Amino acid sequence: MIDLKKELKDVKYVAILGHIRPDGDCVGSCLGLYNYIVDNYDGIKVDVYLNPIPSCFGILENSNKIVNYIGFDLNDDINEFPKCIQGSYVRKEPYDVVFALDCSDARRLGPAYSVFKNAKKTICIDHHMNTDGFADVDYIIADYSSTCELIYNILDYDKINKSVAECLYTGIVTDTGVFQYDCCKAHTMTAAGMLMEKGIDYSFLIEYTFYEKSFKQQKILGTSLINAKRVYDNRIIYSYMDKAEMEELKASPKDFEGVCEKLRETKGVSTSFFMYRQPDGKIKGSLRGTDNNVDLSRVAANMNGGGHKKAAGFSFDDISMDEAVDIVIEELIKEYEIGNN
Repeated sequence: MIDLKKELKDVKYVAILGHIRPDGDCVGSCLGLYNYIVDNYDGIKVDVYLNPIPSCFGILENSNKIVNYIGFDLNDDINEFPKCIQGSYVRKEPYDVVFALDCSDARRLGPAYSVFKNAKKTICIDHHMNTDGFADVDYIIADYSSTCELIYNILDYDKINKSVAECLYTGIVTDTGVFQYDCCKAHTMTAAGMLMEKGIDYSFLIEYTFYEKSFKQQKILGTSLINAKRVYDNRIIYSYMDKAEMEELKASPKDFEGVCEKLRETKGVSTSFFMYRQPDGKIKGSLRGTDNNVDLSRVAANMNGGGHKKAAGFSFDDISMDEAVDIVIEELIKEYEIGNN
């Protein structure tokens, strides 16, 4: 357990970083910690660096204070400051403390890695199974629901205000699929319940950040379902969207949120995967599963990725979609055979 009060003693400058392509847990944990420090630690200047966040998380307090940087990969010169949409870099001197949240690998910090690397002290808080720890101080519990739940653990409950509670609750909700995934434990429900006591509109947060989709997202989902195929005795289902389809539907990566989960809901299916082509030509993919004997984090680790046992992500460079499909199916079948022996 991290003693936050001790870590912030005599500190003047703090940066909070999350993984590239931030999801609800990443955004919620970063803004939750940001709002808590700003509200309770006078004299500390805090900056949050993230890729542009999905619009549904724009309702969270101080989301407009996030410094949005461009790109996903480490800069060729890792000392180079990330290029930011909102203008010049906020602080070019080293931060006293930098928090890396919801990030299993330093490379997942993308261009903001330079902020982390040049810090006087670094702290990693994460819940992914394949996180070995890469900071001066690591607080990693792999069987926790979310990084937001871990952030909740290190805060003084009496000092958590409504805005902090909204951020943390949002991250817990989105990373547990509204409390339905295996990562959701009794202590998760306790934390969520205590955050509800802060007066948050939890029904609205769930509807707006998890269920509500734009018309474009619904069209993308429909196309993905129409194109879906099943293999391996119909236990594995997959779909993908290549560059031409993405251009036709004017789809961006943030529009694919939830597609893999919907594929997984198909009767008789225990594993789903969905892939799309990124603007840089790389293939990004997601894995979701229900089989207790199949470890998707292990599958993803063989494909430049990682994550959790039943939810993981992966990527490929310079191959066709057909080649990517073959590789993923082959890796999944290997894992099925291991799990069933």
